Amino acid sequence: MDRKVKLTARGIAKVYFSKKGDFAAVRDISLDVLENEFLVLLGPGQCGKSVFLHMISGLEEPTAGELTIDGERVAGRSDKLSMVFQRIAILPWKSSLQNAEMGPKYHGVSKAERRRTSREYLKMVGLEGFENHFPRQLSGGMKQRVGIARAYNANPEIFLMDEPFGSLDAQTRYQMQDEILRIWEQDRRTVIFVTNNIEEALYLGDRIILFSRRPAVVKEIYDLSSLGRPRSNVAREFLQLRKHISENMDLDLD
Repeated sequence: MDRKVKLTARGIAKVYFSKKGDFAAVRDISLDVLENEFLVLLGPGQCGKSVFLHMISGLEEPTAGELTIDGERVAGRSDKLSMVFQRIAILPWKSSLQNAEMGPKYHGVSKAERRRTSREYLKMVGLEGFENHFPRQLSGGMKQRVGIARAYNANPEIFLMDEPFGSLDAQTRYQMQDEILRIWEQDRRTVIFVTNNIEEALYLGDRIILFSRRPAVVKEIYDLSSLGRPRSNVAREFLQLRKHISENMDLDLD
């Protein structure tokens, strides 16, 4: 059975206006995101893909166009969305458990219930036993796991992930790619994941939306269903797709 469309973008554009002149970051992007899909937005650095993600999240307002979730127009922040950033965005003076419970605490969930779900999601991301540790006591990968647990604990229908592994070392990045796939397969939600790494996009995505150099437009869409799961980054089709995308992807000239 075909999956239904969860989120739509139609004619989305973003222009920044200033005395020094107008600056176009995103131009006329239209796409559909399917329910429970792992969608990857791929493009060169500073091309506008994060700006597009921030417009979905409500952190930025589109200059033009419309976003809908389940057919309803979205304007500003939505409780159906939760975001994980590239920069470690957990509070240094709070423990893993306290960071993870921030969403439900904000929404008035009882202490007992939010502690229960926080422990559940910290366990899901592999941090059982680290509930009372503070960020200074955690590695970079563990800090991002706390951020992912916090995002899950907000109980969103759509996860937005803005290059969440970009600041990690190579080995930890590979581990976190496997971890986020394990979590996604265990508790299926819609994921929109931003990266400028072709191999990461191919390893994670159901589809890849390739963006052009700024201002970002949709350059090509790749359906990765033929790769199956789990994937090998040395399989013939994987390598062929990596070569094709590499040749098609704009260079970062900034």
